Amino acid sequence: MTPGEYKEFKGLKKENLRDHMNDLELIFTMLGEASTTKIARNKDAQGFVENKEAAKEGGIVARVARRELEQRSGEKVSVPENYLSASEKKKKLEDKSKK
Repeated sequence: MTPGEYKEFKGLKKENLRDHMNDLELIFTMLGEASTTKIARNKDAQGFVENKEAAKEGGIVARVARRELEQRSGEKVSVPENYLSASEKKKKLEDKSKK
């Protein structure tokens, strides 16, 4: 998904997308970014076109790893639940139980 599509999937408007990702979503995002950087540097990518190709390849690395985990775990990595929303709900429940 593009960042815009992912924000829509999460039901976000202007919020920071990363603030609403769970640990695995962040890990696979970082894997794609790190893979892209490594590929671009090793290929000495110059200019938009070459860097765009490196970004596609880095995304493929993260996609393959994500799909492999999903297949082996039987669960999706990308979920529409918002991390901050879940944390806030948990805090509210804890506050209610203390009263």
